[in-house]
Amino acid sequence: MSKILVIEDESAIRRVLVKILSEENEAYVVNEAEDGLKGLEIIKKEDFDLVLCDIKMPKMDGVEVLEAARKVKPEIPFIMISGHGDLDTAVNTMRLGAFDYISKPPDLNRLLTTVRNALDRKELVVENKILKKKVSKNYEMVGESKEITGIKDIIEKVAPTDARVLITGSNGTGKELVAHWIHEKSQRVKAPFIEVNCAAIPSELIESELFGHVKGAFTSAVRDRAGKFETANKGTIFLDEIGDMSLSAQAKVLRALQENKVSRVGSDKDIKVDVRVVAATNKNLKKEIEEGRFREDLYHRLAVILIQVPALNDRRDDIPLLISHFSKKIADEQGTATKTFSKKAIDLLKGYDWTGNIRELRNVVERLIILGGNEVTEEDVKLFASK
Repeated sequence: MSKILVIEDESAIRRVLVKILSEENEAYVVNEAEDGLKGLEIIKKEDFDLVLCDIKMPKMDGVEVLEAARKVKPEIPFIMISGHGDLDTAVNTMRLGAFDYISKPPDLNRLLTTVRNALDRKELVVENKILKKKVSKNYEMVGESKEITGIKDIIEKVAPTDARVLITGSNGTGKELVAHWIHEKSQRVKAPFIEVNCAAIPSELIESELFGHVKGAFTSAVRDRAGKFETANKGTIFLDEIGDMSLSAQAKVLRALQENKVSRVGSDKDIKVDVRVVAATNKNLKKEIEEGRFREDLYHRLAVILIQVPALNDRRDDIPLLISHFSKKIADEQGTATKTFSKKAIDLLKGYDWTGNIRELRNVVERLIILGGNEVTEEDVKLFASK
């Protein structure tokens, strides 16, 4: 069902619009308001999928209704209804966020097409919001231990700033979760979050990946290509496993941080970028500096804020919460009921040596859910969670 509100002070036109929409589709539930003030009151009280709003009305005109409604219900699409003399104003309302406008008297085909398009757009907006919530849940930081609480507190303070952050910790501890949450809670959340795994890109390609290249820069460069820094403009770039980056690429990253500029491989043209850099590594960068594999000046540029993510063995009190979190998540992914774990099963898992950290725990929980009984028992753990 799609709820539509018609705000129109001319009763004859209002009745025609309501009749057309109601007869067009049984799934349209059409409400009406005789002036802008009444319409805005209804919008504040109820949820609508679409509003058709006249521009010239007593008490409150359509432009005022649009501006006020967007402050309380910004997701509702507005179609403005304009008389001949209101066309310039109608076009201007689109700059203020209106979906479209129709002229009086309304053309039937134009009206219905515009309504369908606006409702489709609303549906896409809702789907995108749901998808974003799912994405956020994928990067949820689970835990109440003092170590994780401390990290959450740091993120709350650091995220709203543009300070660079260096995240350290063993493989599988969740360094990428910290990076995502910094971005999610930052002022840049609506801009891109670009992740680069420096360890997965061959050293001869890392500069092209980060900074882009121009056509002909090397054999396979058949066209110009923007790099990750350009793609992340106004957003956040996450340089994962930065300890594996080549020294030549490190020099270019340092310049990008110092000057807020990059240049594509094969070009001497500077491109301005506004990017927040969050980096992560499982290596001891100070040792890497001593052995000549990492630039000390780059380290100091990156490590404005240092966040050390603890190993799972150092936060065992979080294991029951993590087991519950993974159980629900896996059940959602597989479309099955959530399985519970007995207290003895949880206690046994708490005592294991988790060398693979959270990543390993997640795999073990999935294995136990697939192979264990309706309630995962201590015996299931002994049988299927071999350590």
